Amino acid sequence: MLKVGVDSYSLKPLDLSPFEVLEWAVLNGAEGVQFSEVNVPPGTAVGRTFLEELRSFAAQNGLYVEWGGGEHIPLDLATGRPKDIADGNRKAAEQAAALGASTVRSCSGGLMRWQKAGPATEELLRLAAGALRGQKSMLRSNGVILAIETHFEFTSFELLRLFEMCEAAPGEWLGVCLDTMNLLTMLEDPVLAADRLLPWIVTTHIKDGGLKIDPDGFVSFTAEAGRGVIDLAAIIESLGAVHPRLNLTVEDHGGDFGMPVADPDFLAGFPDLTVPELVRLLGLGARTQALLAEGHLAVLPRDRWALVCEARVRRDIRAVKRIAGRTGE
Repeated sequence: MLKVGVDSYSLKPLDLSPFEVLEWAVLNGAEGVQFSEVNVPPGTAVGRTFLEELRSFAAQNGLYVEWGGGEHIPLDLATGRPKDIADGNRKAAEQAAALGASTVRSCSGGLMRWQKAGPATEELLRLAAGALRGQKSMLRSNGVILAIETHFEFTSFELLRLFEMCEAAPGEWLGVCLDTMNLLTMLEDPVLAADRLLPWIVTTHIKDGGLKIDPDGFVSFTAEAGRGVIDLAAIIESLGAVHPRLNLTVEDHGGDFGMPVADPDFLAGFPDLTVPELVRLLGLGARTQALLAEGHLAVLPRDRWALVCEARVRRDIRAVKRIAGRTGE
């Protein structure tokens, strides 16, 4: 059975401590928590005692716990200067091991292709591979897989190249946190991209979305689970067939992201985008336009997330359970 949980980032406006996030999960039908971030009071150390208490609380309530804090781009994204990520990844891996978690989510947090002055994708791949290869033994000794999120720096094609450059195999020390909506923002059909990455997926951010068409290209945005145009049912079915113990972690937030594909320079940054996949994206765009026109879908501004997050995340959890075949819940 695929458990359905929540990512702590979804509840950020509530300003909850890790224990309060777990309590929220218990009270609202979530079966676990992925801690993308850890909100602790000033002066509180996230040390072994803290982690063991968190692990015990989760176990007593039948919750899974997944951990974050990993990095895979060895650059300070604000300055572009080199950054040593080994110590941070070691710390995150040791924390995950203390929690009994087998994965550490890694997220760059950057918008690389939207910044023309930034490093080229091939350079980012080279830097990431160089930094990660030396961390293989550390990750394996902690029993942890570094789960690189499908975010805004690498497409599924490029992640596969990164794993090849690192001489990694599925299930060893590198993997993927599949964010279903971010795939749209990287000009990928979510079902096709999930299939490409399927053997590598170890954690998830299950998130629905839409894809508007505008004069500059596309605009992707988040949507309540089951109300957008991402075929979550097909993705979850594939995940369950290959990874029957995988957790489906709901992540949701407001906001939208413009992809100026009418700009030849921007589009050239996606050399793996094929005409058939672009046609599928156009189809998702047409469906989105129809839902917007009918009033069944709307863009939620990021600054309005705090007003709706708790109720919407509850609905997300119930919807993902239904989509996963968890009827009657």
